[in-house]
Amino acid sequence: MAEPPGCCRPCATCLLCLYSCQWITAKEKRRGLRTTKCDCSWFLFLFCVFVFTLVWLYFAIIILNDFHNFNEFIFKQRKVWLDWSLVLLIATAVLITYLSMLLVLALCLQLCGQPLKLHWLHKSLLMLTALVVAAAFTGLGIKWAEEWRSARISLQATGPFLHIGIVGGMTLLAWPLASFVYRTRNTGLKVFLLLVYCVVMIMLYLVPLGITSPCIMEENQLPPKPALVGHRGAPMLAPENTLMSLHKAVDCDVQVFETDVMVSADGVPFLMHDEELTRTTNVQAVFPERAALNSTTFNWTELQQLDAGSWFLERRPFPTVQSLSADDRYQATKQRIPSLKQVLEAAKQSSISIMFDLRPENHSDYQSFVNATLEVILQSGIPLQQVLWLPDGFREQVKQQAPGVQQVYGRKRLQNEKEPLLHVNLPYQDMTSEEIRQYRQDNVSVNLYVVNQPWLFSVLWCSGVSSVTTNACQVLKEMKRPIWLLPRSTYLMIWIVVDCTSFLAILWAFLLLK
Repeated sequence: MAEPPGCCRPCATCLLCLYSCQWITAKEKRRGLRTTKCDCSWFLFLFCVFVFTLVWLYFAIIILNDFHNFNEFIFKQRKVWLDWSLVLLIATAVLITYLSMLLVLALCLQLCGQPLKLHWLHKSLLMLTALVVAAAFTGLGIKWAEEWRSARISLQATGPFLHIGIVGGMTLLAWPLASFVYRTRNTGLKVFLLLVYCVVMIMLYLVPLGITSPCIMEENQLPPKPALVGHRGAPMLAPENTLMSLHKAVDCDVQVFETDVMVSADGVPFLMHDEELTRTTNVQAVFPERAALNSTTFNWTELQQLDAGSWFLERRPFPTVQSLSADDRYQATKQRIPSLKQVLEAAKQSSISIMFDLRPENHSDYQSFVNATLEVILQSGIPLQQVLWLPDGFREQVKQQAPGVQQVYGRKRLQNEKEPLLHVNLPYQDMTSEEIRQYRQDNVSVNLYVVNQPWLFSVLWCSGVSSVTTNACQVLKEMKRPIWLLPRSTYLMIWIVVDCTSFLAILWAFLLLK
């Protein structure tokens, strides 16, 4: 088998060893090894699995915005806390690295004129990788379907740059493709590969016609920066739903403290998100036989015996916990479950608004929960416009007893709305950029949750959202403008330059290798 100039025999032999797990013997050199149709099929399968896994890596990065919810879900099921995002990213990185190595080896072998004899071990691992990634996508679709909508939103932030990257990658493929076309004697295969490649490239060149992003706009059209709503305070800097978390949120210039309220067995409203106390307190140590009971079965005296801060240092729900100062760590260990009265007093002093859900909604004594909560609000002396009421249950009663409280709705507007909505609070996946703009024009305040990643905050900022609920107030606070903002004329110029450069590079590859 003739070797092309510039490809030394030791290098070619080493490449074939890594890809095929065999050395080239003298007998094999005389006989000549050829790439069969089966070998080409395995290379195509390798390329498809690589692209499939690359798409999964993109999804893995996107869902990091919501991964804390997944960690909480696993804890409720298994009572074991682990940051599963690290496991996901490490496993995906290992798969991508392995597939990239195989792909580079195959392309190098093709350029060196060597056969693509993939070893059976690599074939087995390829099939296993394809099954694992397919199972990951299936699980995502079944248990976390809203993340498909998150991925669609992410394309508004990454679409222009993904286009440039994909065009660049496909342009680089012109070299091994040209090498293969000039070497093979199968005319039908040549025509097929060239036709497929040309169709794909033409589609990629025209993709920007379908790319839309709210951040493609002039600088003077950019809406004001969305206000920040602290999700349970500042949970990356302090134990969630504690007074420390509220004070950290105030330091982050958060305008609203979002929390969850429950009512104790003796009628005291207090802050707690989970129905059980196991995740955010040491209830298993203090009341081991009652740890699995609902939070509302404990009286206020019992709740005050629980440590609501040490878990934050032990489990480290966010990577930011490692960078806390010694004073913050000490303060965290001193946190107790706060009552709504204590929180309202702190909010009044800090001039921060408070927005809350009242849980659990399906409780038989829910009306008494509403009454107890309203009583504390009215007695606290806090200006009622600082209170944002989320619960739907007994809303009309709340309007009558506390007419100054701002009503926030967890739904979109209806066609025949009797009373106009002034505030809506929705998951960020539930509203399109067009709907956000329309609500803004109609003077309806839109708050979307939970927004932690700068790319997502940038898209919603460009769309004109009023505020976002976030765990990462310390990150979003520092953003002075969206991550990127391009005038349409500039984006058009980038699109034309990229496509023209790619076309010329492909022509050069085919002419040079000929």
